[in-house]
Amino acid sequence: MRIASIEVLPIELPLEVPFVISYATYDTMPSVIVKLTTDTGHVGYGEGVADEHVTGESLQTVCAVIEETLAPRLIGMHPNQMERIHEVMNRAILDNPTAKAAIDIACYDVTARAYGVPVYDLLGGRYHEEFPVTHVLSIGEPKDLAQEARRKVEEGYTSFKMKVGYDVADDLKRIQMVRRAVGPHIAIRIDANQGWQTSAGSMQTIHALEPVELDWIEQPIRARDISGMRALKEKTRTPLMIDEGICHADDLRHIIEKDACDKINIKLMKCGGIFPAMKLIHMAEMAGLDCQIGSMVESSIGSAAGLHVGFASKQVTSVELTGPLKFTEDVGDLADAYNLPMVRLPETPGLGCTIDEAKIDELLIDRVLV
Repeated sequence: MRIASIEVLPIELPLEVPFVISYATYDTMPSVIVKLTTDTGHVGYGEGVADEHVTGESLQTVCAVIEETLAPRLIGMHPNQMERIHEVMNRAILDNPTAKAAIDIACYDVTARAYGVPVYDLLGGRYHEEFPVTHVLSIGEPKDLAQEARRKVEEGYTSFKMKVGYDVADDLKRIQMVRRAVGPHIAIRIDANQGWQTSAGSMQTIHALEPVELDWIEQPIRARDISGMRALKEKTRTPLMIDEGICHADDLRHIIEKDACDKINIKLMKCGGIFPAMKLIHMAEMAGLDCQIGSMVESSIGSAAGLHVGFASKQVTSVELTGPLKFTEDVGDLADAYNLPMVRLPETPGLGCTIDEAKIDELLIDRVLV
């Protein structure tokens, strides 16, 4: 079985409500779907959702890198040769992890489909049976967020992730009001997406939040300020998570050396796909760091890939992969795996979701105009 063709399909996924974080507001989510076909007729799908603020990539660059640099070098390779495939990609171009992730995911999908097994069986087998689904609260008015959180608790949700980092005073109001709305036994995590900038500037805020009893605080300061994260960790009892500050193994090595956090958020779009994500998990396990599998708000394809990594890994203690619940239209049926407030992966071959090629055609966009 050899890679015969790699097709690049840029789409735009419509969101049910705008997704608001500290540095951007998304009304729709641009995504690059990769369709990989082998000489045996097997088909696999991958996805790349770029974020210029995290990896420096855009939809246009992901398309160009795959078409012009990566795909021509991979034709004729066996899709299960993941070490070699990543070596070829890394020699061809520096960084560009989202483009590489789209290829990586498609390779795992097509290989697992050809072997008749779920992707997690290629990663050591299934460890977890299910994960709680965490509802994400975008930045908004405190009263609106409190009402939304109360409704979600009534629906059965037991954990929330709040996006903050836009205005510190408003952040405090939002978090405190949501805590009052949901009570003391519901898990709340917050994600500043680097919005609090520096350790000195965020220390007072983090101390003020200690009575709220947060599960953890994610990326409060700039991604590359690992020393600042270490300083925060030394002065707060609230667990800290690094997200944007970890993309590659070198990043994690530096984080481990500095003892800079309690947990890391691994995203396939940041690290280059399933294969490098598993390497990061193994490094984290040796260092005693818990892992989360996070999301750039991908469709069923990218979300399923992240879930397979999470379900195969003991060191992964939480997942935040709710893209299929946020779109009014999706290219796959992974939403069926969410039996709220839990998500359970099916045992079908590949990524475990059926891809709607007609929907991909419907959502195709002109990449030049994005």
